[in-house]
Amino acid sequence: MHSRRALLRQSAAGFGLLGLQSLLAAHPLAQREGHFPARAKRIIFLFMHGGPSSIDTFDPKPRLDRDHGKPVPFKRGLTFGEDAVRGLMKSPWEFKQHGESGLPVSSLFPHVAGCVDDLCMVRSMVGDGVDHGAALLQLHTGVFSFKRPSFGSWVLYGLGTENQNLPGFITIKPSLGHGGQNNWSSSFLPGDFQGTAIGNSGMAVADISKDPVPYLESKGLSPELQRYELEMIQNINRRHAAAHDHDPELEARIGAMELSFRMQMEAPEAFQVDKESPETQKLYGLDDPVTRDFGWQCLLARRLSERGVRFVQCSHSYKLWDQHSELMKLHTKNAAEVDKPIAGLLRDVKARGLLKDTLIVWGGEFGRTPWAQGADGRDHNPYGYTMWMAGAGVRAGFAYGSTDEFGYHATENRMHLHDFHATLLHMLGLDHERLTHPYAGRNFRLTDVAGEVHRGIFA
Repeated sequence: MHSRRALLRQSAAGFGLLGLQSLLAAHPLAQREGHFPARAKRIIFLFMHGGPSSIDTFDPKPRLDRDHGKPVPFKRGLTFGEDAVRGLMKSPWEFKQHGESGLPVSSLFPHVAGCVDDLCMVRSMVGDGVDHGAALLQLHTGVFSFKRPSFGSWVLYGLGTENQNLPGFITIKPSLGHGGQNNWSSSFLPGDFQGTAIGNSGMAVADISKDPVPYLESKGLSPELQRYELEMIQNINRRHAAAHDHDPELEARIGAMELSFRMQMEAPEAFQVDKESPETQKLYGLDDPVTRDFGWQCLLARRLSERGVRFVQCSHSYKLWDQHSELMKLHTKNAAEVDKPIAGLLRDVKARGLLKDTLIVWGGEFGRTPWAQGADGRDHNPYGYTMWMAGAGVRAGFAYGSTDEFGYHATENRMHLHDFHATLLHMLGLDHERLTHPYAGRNFRLTDVAGEVHRGIFA
């Protein structure tokens, strides 16, 4: 019994190849309209790997000041370090109101505090993963116990890319731990929607910037010869694909090779961050060794976004925000590395008129507990934490949702990660219930069988 494709191949190989050429012409990364008009065209996600403490950054809790050192007076959820639970712990940082909105920000983020009137703080985030691996997978893919396509892959699958000469989904310096590549994988979606990693968390920016996309250039060959060489290889690949009923992995490789060739026209210039003016580089903190690493990521993200890359992630993961001890010392160090670059990105994107349709998102995989772990740390808390957004029509200078008086459980406008994903997809013009892909006998979606759009964050 032969499949229809196999029959066509055996009876009219030329006709089959002609059909394949037509199929390839309808490229899967071609730009597509969403389900309804979009607020955002693209996303920049600033990921703080390890879990920054909401009650020490953007969600002040006076009750902790009053009850510092007292026993925990409420029932705790599943705790990562149960044997090290101590009393309630107040924030060692001072909160002040900023901007016309008067939103409070701790002294950890003095530069971001200057941009507070552009922020929509979601103080009621909720996830299900207590450990880093599960929490990262759920944040990036919607589930924590299976391999699923990442959020960036779903966005690319739904909308395609604005620029055929650059990847539509780029992750800069991602972590190789806590799920690693699964956090930017396309999983069962076609390989064309896989994220493109620029370096990794263990690499220095100085090394990455020398060769951000390895093997991109074909040394010593003219563009004409490269095109000829690629066509010879692709002809073999296409014949092989036709002989194997168009194996999706092989077709993804065919697409990747075509993209690599096209990237030579635009990628080298896009990655030349050093071509920016001294004033712009200083705005992002590239003149300071403390802020240079994350500043380079943020500036590169802006350059990629304005060139039509649909989804860019910057990861502050070479120094984890996972302070089970030495909270004061290490949160101070981490915030100093990202505060100025983040504010620089917000100001630069706004000045260039990009903030109106670019959504910038900040956050980690969870928050931290209101009680002390050991002498001076905090444990993981996925039950109520803060992420913030800016741009693309979110309510600016606004705090959405809340946690209880201790900052432990989300209470008002509780936004589960399924809701978070549904809301972001909605802003991109995509209905999370209609954005599905058939696999293993059922239709899958990013939000699984849950998720509600929180329209309260929209202006």
